[in-house]
Amino acid sequence: MKKTIGFQVLIFISWIALVPISIYAIYVQFPPAFNIDWSLLIGLTILGLVTASCPANINGVPYFLIQWVGLAVFLRFGLFIEIIVSQIAIIPLIYRLKLTRQDIYRIPWNSMMFLMVSFISGFVFLKLGGTIHSIDPIHMVGYGLLYILVNNGVNHTLIKLSGFLLGNRTPFFTMEDAWDYLIGCYVLPMGISLYFLCEYVGIIAIILLGIPFYISTKLLQLYGISNKLNKELSEAAHFGHQLADRLSSEETLDLFMEQVPKMVSIDGFYMIDRRKQTGILSILKAYENGQTIMKNVTHKELSKGILEETLYTEEKIKFKRRVEWESKSSDYLLPDTQSILVLPLSRNHEMEGILILTSKKKNFFKDYQVKILELVCSYFTVSLEKARYVEKAKHTSERCGLTGLYNYRYFDEHLTITMEQLKRRMISNLSLVMLDIDYFKKINDNYGHQSGNDILCGIADILRREIGELGTIARYGGEEFVILLPGYSKAAALHIAEHLRKTIEQQPFEITPDLMKNVTHLVVHVTASIGVSAALEDTDDAPALLRNADQAMYIGAKKKGRNRVAGY
Repeated sequence: MKKTIGFQVLIFISWIALVPISIYAIYVQFPPAFNIDWSLLIGLTILGLVTASCPANINGVPYFLIQWVGLAVFLRFGLFIEIIVSQIAIIPLIYRLKLTRQDIYRIPWNSMMFLMVSFISGFVFLKLGGTIHSIDPIHMVGYGLLYILVNNGVNHTLIKLSGFLLGNRTPFFTMEDAWDYLIGCYVLPMGISLYFLCEYVGIIAIILLGIPFYISTKLLQLYGISNKLNKELSEAAHFGHQLADRLSSEETLDLFMEQVPKMVSIDGFYMIDRRKQTGILSILKAYENGQTIMKNVTHKELSKGILEETLYTEEKIKFKRRVEWESKSSDYLLPDTQSILVLPLSRNHEMEGILILTSKKKNFFKDYQVKILELVCSYFTVSLEKARYVEKAKHTSERCGLTGLYNYRYFDEHLTITMEQLKRRMISNLSLVMLDIDYFKKINDNYGHQSGNDILCGIADILRREIGELGTIARYGGEEFVILLPGYSKAAALHIAEHLRKTIEQQPFEITPDLMKNVTHLVVHVTASIGVSAALEDTDDAPALLRNADQAMYIGAKKKGRNRVAGY
Protein backbone atom coordinates (compact mmCIF):
# COMPACT_ATOMS: atom_id res chain seq x y z
CA MET A 1 0.00 0.00 0.00
CA LYS A 2 1.58 3.27 -1.15
CA LYS A 3 1.90 5.92 1.56
CA THR A 4 1.49 9.63 0.99
CA ILE A 5 4.37 12.08 1.43
CA GLY A 6 2.53 13.61 4.38
CA PHE A 7 2.28 10.26 6.13
CA GLN A 8 5.99 9.56 5.64
CA VAL A 9 6.97 13.00 6.89
CA LEU A 10 4.78 12.45 9.96
CA ILE A 11 6.62 9.19 10.74
CA PHE A 12 10.02 10.90 10.54
CA ILE A 13 8.84 13.79 12.74
CA SER A 14 7.46 11.29 15.27
CA TRP A 15 10.80 9.49 15.37
CA ILE A 16 12.72 12.75 15.93
CA ALA A 17 10.30 13.79 18.67
CA LEU A 18 10.13 10.46 20.51
CA VAL A 19 13.18 8.23 20.03
CA PRO A 20 16.12 10.46 21.13
CA ILE A 21 14.30 11.78 24.22
CA SER A 22 13.08 8.28 25.10
CA ILE A 23 16.60 6.85 24.91
CA TYR A 24 17.87 9.71 27.08
CA ALA A 25 15.10 9.11 29.65
CA ILE A 26 15.96 5.40 29.75
CA TYR A 27 19.62 6.31 30.23
CA VAL A 28 18.68 8.47 33.24
CA GLN A 29 16.31 5.92 34.81
CA PHE A 30 18.26 2.77 33.96
CA PRO A 31 21.89 3.87 33.60
CA PRO A 32 24.54 1.37 32.53
CA ALA A 33 27.19 0.22 34.96
CA PHE A 34 30.44 2.21 34.91
CA ASN A 35 32.64 -0.88 34.65
CA ILE A 36 31.67 -1.74 31.08
CA ASP A 37 33.81 -4.35 29.35
CA TRP A 38 34.07 -2.51 26.04
CA SER A 39 35.74 -5.31 24.11
CA LEU A 40 32.95 -7.69 25.14
CA LEU A 41 30.27 -5.13 24.27
CA ILE A 42 31.79 -4.47 20.85
CA GLY A 43 32.04 -8.21 20.24
CA LEU A 44 28.39 -8.75 21.17
CA THR A 45 27.36 -5.82 18.98
CA ILE A 46 29.20 -7.33 16.01
CA LEU A 47 27.57 -10.70 16.78
CA GLY A 48 24.18 -8.94 16.79
CA LEU A 49 24.89 -7.38 13.39
CA VAL A 50 25.92 -10.76 11.96
CA THR A 51 22.81 -12.41 13.40
CA ALA A 52 20.56 -9.72 11.95
CA SER A 53 22.26 -10.21 8.56
CA CYS A 54 21.60 -13.96 8.53
CA PRO A 55 17.92 -14.70 9.20
CA ALA A 56 16.70 -18.28 9.44
CA ASN A 57 14.32 -19.11 6.59
CA ILE A 58 11.44 -21.42 7.51
CA ASN A 59 8.81 -22.15 4.86
CA GLY A 60 10.09 -19.18 2.89
CA VAL A 61 9.66 -16.71 5.79
CA PRO A 62 12.79 -15.02 7.28
CA TYR A 63 13.10 -15.03 11.08
CA PHE A 64 15.64 -12.67 12.65
CA LEU A 65 17.11 -14.35 15.75
CA ILE A 66 18.61 -11.20 17.25
CA GLN A 67 16.81 -11.98 20.55
CA TRP A 68 19.53 -14.35 21.74
CA VAL A 69 22.16 -11.61 21.54
CA GLY A 70 19.71 -9.08 22.95
CA LEU A 71 19.05 -11.28 25.99
CA ALA A 72 22.78 -11.74 26.66
CA VAL A 73 23.44 -8.00 26.30
CA PHE A 74 20.51 -7.16 28.59
CA LEU A 75 21.57 -9.63 31.30
CA ARG A 76 25.15 -8.40 31.15
CA PHE A 77 24.86 -4.63 30.54
CA GLY A 78 21.28 -3.62 31.29
CA LEU A 79 18.36 -2.02 29.52
CA PHE A 80 20.01 1.10 28.05
CA ILE A 81 22.86 -0.80 26.37
CA GLU A 82 20.47 -3.44 25.04
CA ILE A 83 18.35 -0.71 23.40
CA ILE A 84 21.43 0.84 21.76
CA VAL A 85 22.59 -2.57 20.43
CA SER A 86 19.09 -3.38 19.11
CA GLN A 87 18.93 -0.02 17.32
CA ILE A 88 22.31 -0.75 15.69
CA ALA A 89 21.07 -4.20 14.66
CA ILE A 90 18.30 -2.54 12.62
CA ILE A 91 20.91 -1.53 10.00
CA PRO A 92 21.39 -4.97 8.32
CA LEU A 93 17.70 -5.77 8.78
CA ILE A 94 16.72 -2.61 6.87
CA TYR A 95 19.31 -3.39 4.20
CA ARG A 96 17.85 -6.86 3.65
CA LEU A 97 14.37 -5.40 3.18
CA LYS A 98 15.60 -3.63 -0.01
CA LEU A 99 13.36 -0.65 0.60
CA THR A 100 12.25 1.58 -2.24
CA ARG A 101 12.01 5.35 -1.94
CA GLN A 102 8.33 5.01 -1.09
CA ASP A 103 9.18 2.68 1.83
CA ILE A 104 11.91 4.75 3.52
CA TYR A 105 9.45 5.59 6.30
CA ARG A 106 9.90 1.99 7.53
CA ILE A 107 13.37 2.86 8.90
CA PRO A 108 12.06 5.19 11.65
CA TRP A 109 8.94 3.04 11.99
CA ASN A 110 10.98 -0.12 12.74
CA SER A 111 13.30 1.88 15.01
CA MET A 112 10.33 2.97 17.14
CA MET A 113 8.97 -0.59 17.23
CA PHE A 114 12.36 -2.02 18.32
CA LEU A 115 12.60 0.63 21.02
CA MET A 116 9.16 -0.23 22.41
CA VAL A 117 9.83 -3.98 22.37
CA SER A 118 13.17 -3.56 24.15
CA PHE A 119 11.83 -1.10 26.72
CA ILE A 120 8.68 -3.04 27.65
CA SER A 121 10.58 -6.37 27.90
CA GLY A 122 13.33 -4.89 30.08
CA PHE A 123 10.92 -2.81 32.18
CA VAL A 124 8.76 -5.86 33.03
CA PHE A 125 11.91 -7.89 33.86
CA LEU A 126 13.22 -5.25 36.26
CA LYS A 127 9.90 -4.27 37.85
CA LEU A 128 9.00 -7.87 38.64
CA GLY A 129 12.26 -8.39 40.50
CA GLY A 130 14.74 -9.50 37.89
CA THR A 131 18.39 -8.62 38.40
CA ILE A 132 20.94 -7.99 35.68
CA HIS A 133 24.56 -9.16 35.81
CA SER A 134 23.63 -12.08 38.03
CA ILE A 135 24.47 -15.77 37.79
CA ASP A 136 21.57 -16.81 39.98
CA PRO A 137 19.59 -19.44 37.99
CA ILE A 138 16.32 -17.78 38.96
CA HIS A 139 17.38 -14.47 37.45
CA MET A 140 19.05 -16.04 34.42
CA VAL A 141 16.52 -18.75 33.54
CA GLY A 142 13.25 -17.74 35.21
CA TYR A 143 13.41 -14.02 34.51
CA GLY A 144 15.18 -14.70 31.20
CA LEU A 145 12.15 -16.75 30.14
CA LEU A 146 9.89 -13.90 31.25
CA TYR A 147 11.96 -11.47 29.18
CA ILE A 148 11.68 -13.64 26.03
CA LEU A 149 7.93 -14.21 26.47
CA VAL A 150 7.23 -10.50 26.95
CA ASN A 151 9.57 -9.68 24.07
CA ASN A 152 7.73 -12.07 21.74
CA GLY A 153 4.29 -10.99 22.91
CA VAL A 154 4.96 -7.27 22.53
CA ASN A 155 6.69 -7.78 19.18
CA HIS A 156 3.76 -9.89 17.92
CA THR A 157 1.17 -7.32 19.06
CA LEU A 158 3.08 -4.37 17.59
CA ILE A 159 3.52 -6.14 14.23
CA LYS A 160 -0.23 -6.80 13.98
CA LEU A 161 -1.04 -3.25 15.08
CA SER A 162 1.50 -1.92 12.59
CA GLY A 163 -0.08 -3.98 9.80
CA PHE A 164 -3.50 -2.60 10.72
CA LEU A 165 -2.27 1.00 10.69
CA LEU A 166 -0.34 0.56 7.42
CA GLY A 167 -3.19 -1.20 5.64
CA ASN A 168 -1.54 -4.68 5.58
CA ARG A 169 -4.11 -6.52 7.65
CA THR A 170 -3.52 -10.19 8.50
CA PRO A 171 -5.09 -12.64 10.99
CA PHE A 172 -3.92 -11.98 14.56
CA PHE A 173 -2.33 -15.43 14.92
CA THR A 174 -0.84 -17.37 12.01
CA MET A 175 1.57 -20.26 11.54
CA GLU A 176 4.40 -17.72 11.16
CA ASP A 177 3.52 -16.36 14.62
CA ALA A 178 3.61 -19.89 16.05
CA TRP A 179 7.13 -20.29 14.63
CA ASP A 180 8.12 -17.04 16.34
CA TYR A 181 7.20 -18.45 19.74
CA LEU A 182 8.89 -21.80 18.99
CA ILE A 183 12.06 -19.95 18.01
CA GLY A 184 11.84 -18.20 21.40
CA CYS A 185 12.33 -21.63 23.00
CA TYR A 186 15.57 -21.88 21.01
CA VAL A 187 16.98 -18.40 21.62
CA LEU A 188 16.36 -18.56 25.41
CA PRO A 189 18.97 -21.27 26.19
CA MET A 190 21.31 -19.85 23.54
CA GLY A 191 21.08 -16.35 25.03
CA ILE A 192 21.58 -17.59 28.61
CA SER A 193 24.52 -19.74 27.51
CA LEU A 194 26.08 -16.76 25.75
CA TYR A 195 25.68 -14.57 28.83
CA PHE A 196 26.98 -17.28 31.18
CA LEU A 197 30.04 -18.04 29.05
CA CYS A 198 30.77 -14.34 28.63
CA GLU A 199 30.90 -14.05 32.41
CA TYR A 200 33.50 -16.82 32.74
CA VAL A 201 35.54 -16.89 29.53
CA GLY A 202 34.95 -13.36 28.22
CA ILE A 203 34.96 -12.47 24.54
CA ILE A 204 35.97 -15.97 23.43
CA ALA A 205 32.41 -17.02 24.29
CA ILE A 206 31.25 -15.09 21.23
CA ILE A 207 33.40 -17.37 19.04
CA LEU A 208 32.43 -20.54 20.93
CA LEU A 209 28.70 -19.95 20.48
CA GLY A 210 28.66 -17.52 17.54
CA ILE A 211 30.23 -19.93 15.02
CA PRO A 212 27.86 -22.89 15.68
CA PHE A 213 24.92 -20.47 15.81
CA TYR A 214 25.95 -19.00 12.45
CA ILE A 215 26.37 -22.49 10.94
CA SER A 216 22.97 -23.65 12.23
CA THR A 217 21.37 -20.50 10.81
CA LYS A 218 23.01 -21.12 7.43
CA LEU A 219 21.77 -24.72 7.47
CA LEU A 220 18.27 -23.48 8.20
CA GLN A 221 18.63 -21.04 5.31
CA LEU A 222 19.72 -23.81 2.96
CA TYR A 223 16.89 -26.03 4.18
CA GLY A 224 14.41 -23.20 3.68
CA ILE A 225 15.70 -22.45 0.19
CA SER A 226 15.57 -26.15 -0.68
CA ASN A 227 11.98 -26.43 0.49
CA LYS A 228 11.00 -23.26 -1.32
CA LEU A 229 12.76 -24.41 -4.49
CA ASN A 230 10.98 -27.78 -4.40
CA LYS A 231 7.66 -26.04 -3.87
CA GLU A 232 8.23 -23.59 -6.71
CA LEU A 233 9.43 -26.36 -9.03
CA SER A 234 6.24 -28.26 -8.26
CA GLU A 235 4.19 -25.14 -8.98
CA ALA A 236 6.14 -24.56 -12.20
CA ALA A 237 5.42 -28.14 -13.33
CA HIS A 238 1.73 -27.69 -12.54
CA PHE A 239 1.77 -24.40 -14.43
CA GLY A 240 3.39 -26.18 -17.38
CA HIS A 241 0.52 -28.71 -17.44
CA GLN A 242 -1.99 -25.84 -17.36
CA LEU A 243 -0.27 -24.20 -20.32
CA ALA A 244 -0.24 -27.49 -22.23
CA ASP A 245 -4.02 -27.82 -21.74
CA ARG A 246 -4.72 -24.53 -23.54
CA LEU A 247 -5.81 -25.00 -27.15
CA SER A 248 -5.51 -21.45 -28.40
CA SER A 249 -2.50 -19.16 -28.53
CA GLU A 250 -4.47 -16.29 -26.96
CA GLU A 251 -5.50 -18.45 -23.97
CA THR A 252 -1.92 -19.66 -23.57
CA LEU A 253 -0.57 -16.11 -23.60
CA ASP A 254 -3.22 -14.85 -21.16
CA LEU A 255 -2.52 -17.67 -18.69
CA PHE A 256 1.23 -17.06 -18.89
CA MET A 257 0.75 -13.36 -18.25
CA GLU A 258 -1.63 -14.04 -15.36
CA GLN A 259 0.53 -16.58 -13.51
CA VAL A 260 4.11 -15.31 -13.90
CA PRO A 261 3.56 -12.12 -11.84
CA LYS A 262 2.04 -14.27 -9.08
CA MET A 263 5.04 -16.62 -9.08
CA VAL A 264 7.66 -13.92 -8.48
CA SER A 265 5.67 -10.86 -7.23
CA ILE A 266 7.04 -8.57 -9.93
CA ASP A 267 5.98 -4.98 -10.60
CA GLY A 268 6.42 -4.95 -14.39
CA PHE A 269 5.88 -7.58 -17.12
CA TYR A 270 6.49 -6.89 -20.81
CA MET A 271 6.01 -9.50 -23.53
CA ILE A 272 7.98 -8.42 -26.60
CA ASP A 273 7.05 -9.95 -29.96
CA ARG A 274 9.69 -10.32 -32.66
CA ARG A 275 8.36 -10.78 -36.18
CA LYS A 276 9.95 -13.70 -37.93
CA GLN A 277 10.51 -12.14 -41.35
CA THR A 278 11.46 -8.56 -40.46
CA GLY A 279 12.72 -8.80 -36.88
CA ILE A 280 10.46 -5.85 -35.92
CA LEU A 281 9.87 -5.63 -32.15
CA SER A 282 6.59 -4.64 -30.50
CA ILE A 283 5.06 -5.00 -27.03
CA LEU A 284 2.44 -7.73 -27.28
CA LYS A 285 1.30 -7.63 -23.63
CA ALA A 286 2.18 -5.39 -20.69
CA TYR A 287 1.48 -5.52 -16.96
CA GLU A 288 2.37 -2.84 -14.42
CA ASN A 289 1.56 -2.57 -10.70
CA GLY A 290 -1.03 -5.34 -10.82
CA GLN A 291 -2.86 -4.18 -13.96
CA THR A 292 -2.79 -5.13 -17.63
CA ILE A 293 -2.15 -2.03 -19.72
CA MET A 294 -1.63 -0.93 -23.32
CA LYS A 295 1.95 0.07 -24.08
CA ASN A 296 2.86 1.70 -27.38
CA VAL A 297 6.63 1.60 -27.88
CA THR A 298 8.43 1.83 -31.22
CA HIS A 299 10.82 -0.79 -32.60
CA LYS A 300 13.66 1.74 -32.37
CA GLU A 301 13.06 2.28 -28.63
CA LEU A 302 12.87 -1.46 -27.95
CA SER A 303 15.87 -2.49 -30.03
CA LYS A 304 18.24 -0.22 -28.11
CA GLY A 305 19.05 -0.03 -24.41
CA ILE A 306 18.44 -3.00 -22.13
CA LEU A 307 17.42 -5.34 -24.99
CA GLU A 308 20.36 -4.60 -27.27
CA GLU A 309 22.67 -7.27 -25.83
CA THR A 310 19.94 -9.93 -25.73
CA LEU A 311 19.08 -9.27 -29.37
CA TYR A 312 22.72 -9.80 -30.28
CA THR A 313 23.58 -12.79 -28.03
CA GLU A 314 20.08 -14.29 -27.52
CA GLU A 315 21.08 -14.81 -23.86
CA LYS A 316 19.36 -13.74 -20.64
CA ILE A 317 20.50 -10.61 -18.78
CA LYS A 318 19.97 -9.72 -15.13
CA PHE A 319 20.36 -6.21 -13.73
CA LYS A 320 20.55 -6.06 -9.93
CA ARG A 321 20.10 -2.33 -9.45
CA ARG A 322 19.24 0.81 -11.37
CA VAL A 323 22.80 2.10 -11.74
CA GLU A 324 23.60 -0.91 -13.95
CA TRP A 325 21.08 0.02 -16.65
CA GLU A 326 19.88 3.62 -16.20
CA SER A 327 22.24 4.88 -18.93
CA LYS A 328 20.46 2.61 -21.44
CA SER A 329 17.27 3.59 -23.25
CA SER A 330 14.32 2.23 -21.25
CA ASP A 331 11.78 5.03 -20.87
CA TYR A 332 8.89 2.59 -21.23
CA LEU A 333 9.67 0.92 -17.86
CA LEU A 334 8.20 2.02 -14.53
CA PRO A 335 10.09 5.08 -13.24
CA ASP A 336 11.09 3.51 -9.89
CA THR A 337 12.34 0.22 -11.38
CA GLN A 338 15.50 -1.25 -9.85
CA SER A 339 15.96 -4.93 -10.82
CA ILE A 340 15.41 -6.16 -14.39
CA LEU A 341 15.41 -9.67 -15.83
CA VAL A 342 15.49 -10.10 -19.63
CA LEU A 343 14.66 -13.60 -20.89
CA PRO A 344 14.71 -14.61 -24.59
CA LEU A 345 11.77 -16.72 -25.79
CA SER A 346 13.16 -19.18 -28.32
CA ARG A 347 11.66 -21.97 -30.42
CA ASN A 348 13.69 -24.33 -32.61
CA HIS A 349 16.86 -22.36 -31.73
CA GLU A 350 15.33 -19.13 -33.03
CA MET A 351 14.34 -16.21 -30.78
CA GLU A 352 10.70 -15.27 -31.39
CA GLY A 353 10.25 -12.88 -28.51
CA ILE A 354 11.64 -11.46 -25.27
CA LEU A 355 10.21 -11.35 -21.77
CA ILE A 356 11.11 -8.40 -19.51
CA LEU A 357 10.38 -8.67 -15.78
CA THR A 358 11.03 -5.75 -13.42
CA SER A 359 10.96 -5.03 -9.70
CA LYS A 360 11.21 -1.88 -7.62
CA LYS A 361 13.56 -3.73 -5.24
CA LYS A 362 17.31 -4.10 -5.65
CA ASN A 363 18.83 -7.60 -6.08
CA PHE A 364 15.31 -8.97 -6.51
CA PHE A 365 15.80 -11.89 -8.90
CA LYS A 366 17.54 -14.83 -7.19
CA ASP A 367 19.49 -17.32 -9.29
CA TYR A 368 17.11 -20.17 -8.53
CA GLN A 369 14.14 -17.99 -9.53
CA VAL A 370 15.80 -17.21 -12.83
CA LYS A 371 16.23 -20.93 -13.55
CA ILE A 372 12.58 -21.60 -12.70
CA LEU A 373 11.47 -18.73 -14.93
CA GLU A 374 13.61 -20.09 -17.76
CA LEU A 375 11.88 -23.46 -17.28
CA VAL A 376 8.46 -21.82 -17.31
CA CYS A 377 9.39 -19.89 -20.47
CA SER A 378 10.30 -23.20 -22.11
CA TYR A 379 6.89 -24.61 -21.13
CA PHE A 380 5.30 -21.48 -22.57
CA THR A 381 7.04 -21.57 -25.95
CA VAL A 382 6.30 -25.29 -26.41
CA SER A 383 2.64 -24.83 -25.37
CA LEU A 384 2.29 -21.80 -27.64
CA GLU A 385 3.65 -23.76 -30.59
CA LYS A 386 1.25 -26.62 -29.86
CA ALA A 387 -1.69 -24.20 -29.57
CA ARG A 388 -0.77 -22.68 -32.93
CA TYR A 389 -0.73 -26.15 -34.54
CA VAL A 390 -4.16 -26.88 -33.04
CA GLU A 391 -5.49 -23.56 -34.32
CA LYS A 392 -4.06 -24.23 -37.75
CA ALA A 393 -5.56 -27.72 -37.87
CA LYS A 394 -8.91 -26.38 -36.68
CA HIS A 395 -8.78 -23.60 -39.25
CA THR A 396 -7.99 -26.11 -41.99
CA SER A 397 -10.89 -28.38 -41.00
CA GLU A 398 -13.38 -25.51 -40.73
CA ARG A 399 -12.29 -23.23 -43.57
CA CYS A 400 -12.33 -23.21 -47.32
CA GLY A 401 -8.73 -23.38 -48.46
CA LEU A 402 -9.31 -20.96 -51.35
CA THR A 403 -11.43 -18.15 -49.86
CA GLY A 404 -10.71 -18.51 -46.14
CA LEU A 405 -14.47 -18.55 -45.41
CA TYR A 406 -16.09 -21.31 -43.37
CA ASN A 407 -16.81 -24.53 -45.27
CA TYR A 408 -20.13 -26.35 -45.58
CA ARG A 409 -19.24 -28.84 -42.79
CA TYR A 410 -18.76 -26.10 -40.23
CA PHE A 411 -21.76 -24.15 -41.52
CA ASP A 412 -24.13 -27.13 -41.17
CA GLU A 413 -23.10 -27.64 -37.53
CA HIS A 414 -23.32 -23.92 -36.78
CA LEU A 415 -26.78 -23.70 -38.40
CA THR A 416 -28.08 -26.55 -36.22
CA ILE A 417 -26.75 -24.88 -33.04
CA THR A 418 -28.18 -21.47 -33.98
CA MET A 419 -31.59 -22.99 -34.78
CA GLU A 420 -31.66 -24.50 -31.27
CA GLN A 421 -30.87 -21.05 -29.86
CA LEU A 422 -33.84 -19.66 -31.77
CA LYS A 423 -36.17 -22.35 -30.44
CA ARG A 424 -35.02 -21.58 -26.88
CA ARG A 425 -35.67 -17.87 -27.56
CA MET A 426 -32.01 -16.99 -27.02
CA ILE A 427 -32.28 -15.02 -30.28
CA SER A 428 -35.39 -13.36 -31.74
CA ASN A 429 -35.07 -14.08 -35.47
CA LEU A 430 -32.97 -16.11 -37.87
CA SER A 431 -32.56 -15.66 -41.63
CA LEU A 432 -30.44 -17.41 -44.23
CA VAL A 433 -29.12 -15.92 -47.48
CA MET A 434 -27.88 -18.15 -50.34
CA LEU A 435 -25.92 -16.57 -53.18
CA ASP A 436 -24.88 -18.08 -56.52
CA ILE A 437 -22.63 -16.39 -59.12
CA ASP A 438 -24.41 -16.10 -62.47
CA TYR A 439 -22.85 -17.76 -65.54
CA PHE A 440 -19.84 -18.88 -63.52
CA LYS A 441 -19.18 -21.85 -65.84
CA LYS A 442 -18.66 -19.42 -68.75
CA ILE A 443 -16.00 -17.60 -66.75
CA ASN A 444 -14.08 -20.85 -66.25
CA ASP A 445 -14.57 -21.88 -69.88
CA ASN A 446 -13.60 -18.49 -71.36
CA TYR A 447 -10.81 -17.37 -69.02
CA GLY A 448 -9.64 -20.47 -67.16
CA HIS A 449 -10.12 -21.89 -63.69
CA GLN A 450 -7.59 -19.55 -62.09
CA SER A 451 -9.70 -16.61 -63.23
CA GLY A 452 -12.72 -18.35 -61.69
CA ASN A 453 -10.79 -18.68 -58.43
CA ASP A 454 -9.96 -14.97 -58.55
CA ILE A 455 -13.67 -14.18 -58.87
CA LEU A 456 -14.54 -16.48 -55.95
CA CYS A 457 -11.93 -14.80 -53.74
CA GLY A 458 -13.21 -11.37 -54.79
CA ILE A 459 -16.81 -12.31 -53.87
CA ALA A 460 -15.56 -13.66 -50.50
CA ASP A 461 -13.81 -10.32 -49.83
CA ILE A 462 -17.02 -8.40 -50.58
CA LEU A 463 -19.08 -10.61 -48.25
CA ARG A 464 -16.52 -10.27 -45.44
CA ARG A 465 -16.42 -6.50 -45.87
CA GLU A 466 -20.17 -5.95 -46.09
CA ILE A 467 -21.39 -8.52 -43.53
CA GLY A 468 -18.59 -8.21 -40.97
CA GLU A 469 -19.86 -9.31 -37.53
CA LEU A 470 -23.52 -9.34 -38.58
CA GLY A 471 -23.52 -13.04 -39.45
CA THR A 472 -21.62 -16.18 -40.42
CA ILE A 473 -20.41 -16.55 -44.02
CA ALA A 474 -19.47 -19.81 -45.72
CA ARG A 475 -18.59 -21.05 -49.17
CA TYR A 476 -21.13 -23.84 -49.46
CA GLY A 477 -19.78 -25.40 -52.63
CA GLY A 478 -18.62 -24.41 -56.12
CA GLU A 479 -19.83 -20.85 -56.72
CA GLU A 480 -22.44 -20.90 -53.91
CA PHE A 481 -22.13 -18.87 -50.72
CA VAL A 482 -24.40 -18.82 -47.67
CA ILE A 483 -24.84 -16.24 -44.93
CA LEU A 484 -26.56 -16.95 -41.59
CA LEU A 485 -28.03 -13.84 -39.97
CA PRO A 486 -29.15 -14.37 -36.34
CA GLY A 487 -31.45 -11.63 -35.05
CA TYR A 488 -32.57 -10.56 -38.53
CA SER A 489 -36.12 -10.93 -39.89
CA LYS A 490 -36.79 -11.94 -43.49
CA ALA A 491 -37.49 -8.33 -44.46
CA ALA A 492 -34.15 -7.19 -42.99
CA ALA A 493 -32.33 -10.10 -44.66
CA LEU A 494 -33.90 -9.22 -48.04
CA HIS A 495 -32.64 -5.67 -47.62
CA ILE A 496 -29.10 -6.93 -46.89
CA ALA A 497 -29.28 -9.34 -49.84
CA GLU A 498 -30.30 -6.56 -52.22
CA HIS A 499 -27.39 -4.42 -51.01
CA LEU A 500 -25.00 -7.33 -51.66
CA ARG A 501 -26.47 -7.88 -55.16
CA LYS A 502 -25.91 -4.23 -56.12
CA THR A 503 -22.41 -4.19 -54.64
CA ILE A 504 -21.39 -7.31 -56.61
CA GLU A 505 -22.92 -5.96 -59.81
CA GLN A 506 -20.98 -2.71 -59.52
CA GLN A 507 -17.68 -4.27 -58.45
CA PRO A 508 -14.99 -4.64 -61.17
CA PHE A 509 -12.99 -7.86 -60.81
CA GLU A 510 -9.37 -8.04 -62.02
CA ILE A 511 -8.32 -11.38 -63.49
CA THR A 512 -5.37 -12.86 -65.36
CA PRO A 513 -6.85 -15.04 -68.15
CA ASP A 514 -5.13 -18.37 -68.71
CA LEU A 515 -6.91 -19.10 -71.98
CA MET A 516 -6.36 -15.78 -73.81
CA LYS A 517 -3.14 -15.17 -75.67
CA ASN A 518 -1.26 -11.93 -75.15
CA VAL A 519 -3.71 -10.83 -72.41
CA THR A 520 -2.26 -10.62 -68.92
CA HIS A 521 -4.79 -8.36 -67.29
CA LEU A 522 -8.55 -8.10 -67.71
CA VAL A 523 -11.40 -6.42 -65.81
CA VAL A 524 -14.75 -8.24 -65.78
CA HIS A 525 -18.12 -7.79 -64.09
CA VAL A 526 -20.31 -10.54 -62.66
CA THR A 527 -23.75 -10.72 -61.10
CA ALA A 528 -25.33 -12.95 -58.47
CA SER A 529 -28.72 -14.53 -57.84
CA ILE A 530 -29.77 -14.58 -54.21
CA GLY A 531 -32.43 -16.46 -52.23
CA VAL A 532 -33.62 -15.70 -48.68
CA SER A 533 -35.53 -17.79 -46.15
CA ALA A 534 -36.32 -17.24 -42.47
CA ALA A 535 -37.14 -19.21 -39.34
CA LEU A 536 -39.51 -19.70 -37.70
CA GLU A 537 -41.54 -17.90 -40.37
CA ASP A 538 -40.84 -20.49 -43.09
CA THR A 539 -39.64 -23.51 -41.11
CA ASP A 540 -38.26 -24.66 -37.76
CA ASP A 541 -35.91 -27.23 -39.31
CA ALA A 542 -32.28 -26.37 -40.10
CA PRO A 543 -31.92 -28.42 -43.34
CA ALA A 544 -35.28 -27.10 -44.53
CA LEU A 545 -34.09 -23.51 -43.99
CA LEU A 546 -31.21 -24.22 -46.40
CA ARG A 547 -33.49 -25.92 -48.94
CA ASN A 548 -35.94 -23.03 -48.83
CA ALA A 549 -33.20 -20.45 -49.52
CA ASP A 550 -31.86 -22.66 -52.35
CA GLN A 551 -35.34 -22.99 -53.84
CA ALA A 552 -35.93 -19.23 -53.62
CA MET A 553 -32.59 -18.60 -55.34
CA TYR A 554 -33.24 -20.94 -58.29
CA ILE A 555 -36.97 -20.48 -58.82
CA GLY A 556 -37.35 -16.87 -57.73
CA ALA A 557 -34.05 -15.46 -59.01
CA LYS A 558 -32.29 -17.73 -61.53
CA LYS A 559 -35.38 -18.71 -63.55
CA LYS A 560 -36.67 -15.15 -63.58
CA GLY A 561 -33.61 -13.69 -65.30
CA ARG A 562 -30.79 -13.83 -62.73
CA ASN A 563 -29.14 -10.87 -60.95
CA ARG A 564 -32.01 -10.53 -58.54
CA VAL A 565 -33.10 -11.34 -54.97
CA ALA A 566 -36.03 -13.59 -54.09
CA GLY A 567 -37.59 -14.61 -50.81
CA TYR A 568 -39.06 -18.05 -50.09
